[in-house]
Amino acid sequence: MTTASERAPEELLTVPQVMDRLQLGRSAVYDLLRTRQLASITLGRARRIPSHSLTDFIRTRLEQEAA
Repeated sequence: MTTASERAPEELLTVPQVMDRLQLGRSAVYDLLRTRQLASITLGRARRIPSHSLTDFIRTRLEQEAA
């Protein structure tokens, strides 16, 4: 069993990083965040997207496309 201190830290992505990875524009990424299709956290005034949220979003979209 792994403890919290043994787990790798969660990578937090910026909106521009998500834009690059998804090849989408800024407004499209913010639409995904606004509609909660893509989970995020706010740190002060900065919006960050956990990398696992991006992975989950892509996996879900692939499953929808395959159905």
